[in-house]
Amino acid sequence: MCGYRSQAAIAEWGTNYGRKWLARLGINRRRGPSQPTLHRIFKGLDCQQLERVVARWAELVMHSHPLLSNALEAVAVDGKTLCGSQQQGVRDAHLLSALSHRLGVVMAQVAVADQTNEIGQWDELLAALVLEGRIITADSLLTQREIAQSIVDSGGDYLLPVKENQACLHEDIALVFAESKLLRDTITTARTVDQHGSRIEERRLRASTALSGYTDWPGHQQVMEVERTVTEKATGETRREVAYAITSLSSERATARQLLQIWREHWHIENRLHWVRDVTFDEDRSQVSTERIPQVMAVLRNVAISLLRICGAENIAAATRRYAARPALALAAVGLNLRE
Repeated sequence: MCGYRSQAAIAEWGTNYGRKWLARLGINRRRGPSQPTLHRIFKGLDCQQLERVVARWAELVMHSHPLLSNALEAVAVDGKTLCGSQQQGVRDAHLLSALSHRLGVVMAQVAVADQTNEIGQWDELLAALVLEGRIITADSLLTQREIAQSIVDSGGDYLLPVKENQACLHEDIALVFAESKLLRDTITTARTVDQHGSRIEERRLRASTALSGYTDWPGHQQVMEVERTVTEKATGETRREVAYAITSLSSERATARQLLQIWREHWHIENRLHWVRDVTFDEDRSQVSTERIPQVMAVLRNVAISLLRICGAENIAAATRRYAARPALALAAVGLNLRE
């Protein structure tokens, strides 16, 4: 949380801040643990148990920050490779994570076996998550019948993009919106317009119940089309993209505007987690290669990011600089309310 990003840097924290701060952490020796000591500690941790403990803590956090009335709770699922460690030959260097859209807290994480892909680890991630009353968002790789069924069976909902890996479903959804004039009674719409520097970005979502009773996709209630148009202010040049999705949320439970918001917020997992781990915590350049230590370090980064988000940080890099200058804030965040 103070921006010390590696085992060696964490050891330096104890040296730089000195005995006063070490004592507040319960370390009463003249110096803090060295890098080799931290290495041995991390190497000896049961990584799966560590992930389970963090997942239980995340659930406590969610319960302590209740939803507003009628709001929808969504959790984004996506994978990230620990590139530096993978280059050193580390096994299972790809991690599948789940992030709360609302709080930016990492809810669960599992390692993906080298011989499989994210689909193969879904059951393990599912076991670590409470899905009751929550909506799972993911990328198109996880748009699978078995995954949709498991989410519904666990009391959750899903909003999943549909691409060519589900060719028949993709074709059916495209046909619905191609024939929108005939099916207009089944369609609701929402639109947003945002400005980003030199660009104007418009998103238009159409949701339809037309495939109800036609497709046997598990839990299906609505299908969606999002048309994204980007206009360059200086030239007037436009780019247009169209994407499709399917959801188990009925039109009574989720409006078109809510569906558009949930779809857009799925990318919080890239912008508020993966990008921060790469850029602020330098994860992809980490060369740690001993057993499960790369995953242990990823867990610690997840917890630090989650704590900083809960404490109100929007810019994680700025927050780490603030906490480095005032380490009592970091101690308070983990429950040690001590004066500087």
